[in-house]
Amino acid sequence: MFPFFYDPTFIIIIPVLIFSAYAQFKVKSTFNKYLEVAASQGYTGAEVARDILRRKGLDDVTVEQTRGKLSDHYDPKAKKLRLSSEVYQGRSLASLGVAAHETGHAIQDAVDYVPLNFRNSLFPVASFGSQLGLPLAVFGFIFFKSQLLVQIGIVVFSAAVLFQVVTLPVEFNASSRAIDLLKTGGYVTNEEVKPAKKVLNAAALTYVAAALVSVAHLIRLLIMSSMLDDE
Repeated sequence: MFPFFYDPTFIIIIPVLIFSAYAQFKVKSTFNKYLEVAASQGYTGAEVARDILRRKGLDDVTVEQTRGKLSDHYDPKAKKLRLSSEVYQGRSLASLGVAAHETGHAIQDAVDYVPLNFRNSLFPVASFGSQLGLPLAVFGFIFFKSQLLVQIGIVVFSAAVLFQVVTLPVEFNASSRAIDLLKTGGYVTNEEVKPAKKVLNAAALTYVAAALVSVAHLIRLLIMSSMLDDE
C-alpha cells in the first residue's frame, strides 16, 4: 500500500505540533515579559504561597526552592510546593501568578478535588502508556504491518491521552483559584489582576496543546489500524 518506512498518517499531527510550538513560545514570552513587572505590594512568590497556605490551614505543606526555569510544581506525595528561583524569590506579577497557581494545586489536594485525584491515580499507567504505546503502534504499523501490535499500542496510549485531557480541568481550576487568591488576599491590586491572568492563560495554552497532540496521535493510531484492516 505504501513504501517501507513511510508513515502517511504523520501529516495529521503537523498542525498540532505547530500549535504546541506556539504555546511554548507564548508562555515563555509572556512569563518573561511580566517577570520584569514588579507587583506593587512587594511580596515574593514564596511569601504569597506560604501566606495562602497559612490562611487555608495547610500547615503540612512546605514551600521550597527548586532548580530550573518554569519548573514550579506541587508534589502531593511529599506535600511540598516547589518553586523555581525566579518565582520563589521574585516579586513580579509573573512570580506571584505562578506561585498562587501552584498553591491552588495544594488546595485542590487538601479538599480532595476529584479531577486531581483521578489524574494522580492515572499517572503511573499514563506514564507507561506515553512511553510505550505510541512507539509500539507505530513500529507495529511500519515494520511489521501487525494489527495486534497497533491495537495494543492504542489501548496503552489511550491512558496517556486520558491523562492529558483530565489535566485540563485541573489546571484551569488551579488558575481560577490563583486569581481569586491573589485578589482576596490583597497580594495584587485590581489593575494587576489582568497581567497575572495573562501569565496563567499563556501557561494554560501549553496544557491545551499537550492534550491536542495526544488526541491527534490517538487519531493517527486509529487510522493506522483501519489501514491494516483494508489490506
